[in-house]
Amino acid sequence: MRDVLSQIMRWWEAGETFGLATVVGTFRSAPRPPGAAMAVLGDEVVGSVSGGCVEGAVFELAGEVAAHGRPVLQRYGVSDDDAFSVGLTCGGIIDILVEPVSKATFPELGRVAASVRDGEPVAVATVMSAPGRPGARRVIWADESSGSLGVPRLDAAVDDDARGMLAQGLTGVRRYGPEGERRLDDLPVFVHSFAPPPRMLVFGAIDFAAAVARVGKFLGYHVVVCDARPVFATPKRFPEADEVVVKWPHDYLSSAHVDERTVICVLTHDPKFDVPLLEVALRTRAGYVGAMGSRRTHDDRMRRLREAGLTEAELSRLRSPIGLDLGARTPEETAVSIAAELIRLRWGGTGRALTDTTGRIHAADQPPRGTPL
Repeated sequence: MRDVLSQIMRWWEAGETFGLATVVGTFRSAPRPPGAAMAVLGDEVVGSVSGGCVEGAVFELAGEVAAHGRPVLQRYGVSDDDAFSVGLTCGGIIDILVEPVSKATFPELGRVAASVRDGEPVAVATVMSAPGRPGARRVIWADESSGSLGVPRLDAAVDDDARGMLAQGLTGVRRYGPEGERRLDDLPVFVHSFAPPPRMLVFGAIDFAAAVARVGKFLGYHVVVCDARPVFATPKRFPEADEVVVKWPHDYLSSAHVDERTVICVLTHDPKFDVPLLEVALRTRAGYVGAMGSRRTHDDRMRRLREAGLTEAELSRLRSPIGLDLGARTPEETAVSIAAELIRLRWGGTGRALTDTTGRIHAADQPPRGTPL
């Protein structure tokens, strides 16, 4: 919903009632992830739920839902006939929840939009179908909640799960019993997390860093470039970066916010910069720590880090040389190899050519630590 939020807020503030379609479940080769949204008001439409595959059918359904005011959970692509009839020819299956949205049905939307704008973590939990109350909604922040899913025990269970999902940046379906029992799974609740974007900290103001900053921004990271040399660390040289910091890298990292979703890319390949920096980096909670350099540079770096007192467990977290083996040579190609490694770690891929693999293209839907949704 993040990508359509600015438009639907205009409709909401104007007192309109519109249909909001959200991908809540995907199976096999579905084109868009859970949380992707499309909103419809009359002949106007914003967003996408399938990259074009089922947009026509969802457009019609969203208009109907806005008119009759009842939420609908619809599955597309159940059979080959259905797939071709609505255009879902990729072989995937998607579940889409379509809801009527207005100030009356979603009074917290204004606060949700403000939280997203201000970078405050917030989650929206919605009952998808019976035996719960379809369309019932609850909004969860770190220290408060608003709305109800219909049963106090269910509210409490979802609050706990949603806060855990916010901490990890996860969006998805959780299942409960009718009274919020965790041992049952017949009541589905879709939890849409709006967490601040994960951070990518790029150290070393070189041409490779500029390329990594570009690809990091493209992947949805909040990108910070840091270098101790003011002549190189300038916004003009790194226009895609959200922040450009002039400071010794290890000093900056010692006080920077780092969590399990943070990516640290050390591109300095100079011992006076990267050894003190990696001493700090490998002792943080960062989900990914990678360092650029040759095999010889890596061996020397590992020796220096051992001498500095890092344990083998800490050293095992270092991904060096950084990136996947794509044969990359230019800064842009190297940035792609780093992005490829992040994506592989996120989804559990093999890194091999799909032509050489069999079975499902998309792995199981549980992203590991350190990577964004």
